[in-house]
Amino acid sequence: MAFRTKLTVLASIIALGLPTSVFAESHLSANTVVATANGKEITLGHMIVLKQRLPAQYRQLPADVLFEGILDQLVQQTLLGERVEGLSTGSRMTLENEERALRANEEVSRVIETAVTDEAVQVAYEKAFGSTTPETEYNASHILVETEDEAKALIDELEGGADFAELAKEKSTGPSGPGGGVLGWFGKGAMVAPFEEAVTTLEAGAVSAPVQTQFGWHVIKLNETRVKDAPPLEQVRGQLLDEIQRSAIEAHVAKLTEAADITRKTAEDIDPAAIDDLSILEN
Repeated sequence: MAFRTKLTVLASIIALGLPTSVFAESHLSANTVVATANGKEITLGHMIVLKQRLPAQYRQLPADVLFEGILDQLVQQTLLGERVEGLSTGSRMTLENEERALRANEEVSRVIETAVTDEAVQVAYEKAFGSTTPETEYNASHILVETEDEAKALIDELEGGADFAELAKEKSTGPSGPGGGVLGWFGKGAMVAPFEEAVTTLEAGAVSAPVQTQFGWHVIKLNETRVKDAPPLEQVRGQLLDEIQRSAIEAHVAKLTEAADITRKTAEDIDPAAIDDLSILEN
C-alpha cells in the first residue's frame, strides 16, 4: 500500500491530537520489535527504512505522527501480504532487481570508503595541478569597426576624453558592443594572434593602436591582468573526490567484469521492443 493512502489517517491524527506512545527503552536497535501482526515481527529498522523512502513533505511531519502512520502502514501491509501465497512474476522480479541494486550499492559504498583517503586526495591533486605553472590572464575591452580610418578616429575621440564603454556601445559592430566592449578574462590562445599580441604588450588601462584581424579593425583597452596559479586543494577537493570515486568504481567494475563468466543476448537475438511488452510478465 502506498504511503500516500495514509494521508487521511495522518490528517486525522494531527486534527484530533491523538496521543502516541513513546519507547522508553534505553538500548534501541534495528531489531527492536515495535509490533507483531499474527506473529510476524515488525521492527524499528523496518520503520526507519520506510521513513527514508517517504516523499520529503511526509518526512517533515512531527515524529509522533510519523511513528503512528508508519507503524499503521507496516501492520496493514503485513496483514494484506499474508493473504498472498506467492508474488506475481512482475513483483518477484521487481524484488530481485531491488535486491540486486541494494547489494550493488553496498559494494559501491565499500569501494568508495576504501578509495577515498587523504593520501589519495593529495595524489589526485598533484596529478591534476602539480605541473601547473603560473599564467597571466587578461581582462580587456574592444571596439570593432570595419576600417582602419574608423579605428583611428575612435582613438582620437578617446584621447580627447571620450568614454571607451560608451563608444563601444555606440560604434562597435562586435557582439560585445552593447556591453561596452567588455570581453572578460581570457588566457593565451583564447584570441586570434594579432589581438593577443596587442593585448600582451599593453599596460593596464592603456589603449592599443588599430589592430587588424579577420573580423575587422579593433581598438583594444587592457583593463587589468592577473596571475592564475594552481587552485588551493580545499577549493577543488569536491572535484577530486568525485574523480577518485568514479575511477575507483570503474576500475572495480572492470576487474569484476574481466573475471566473470558472462553470457548475454543482443538486440539481434531478441526484439528490443520486447522490453515494452508488459504482457510478457503475465505469461
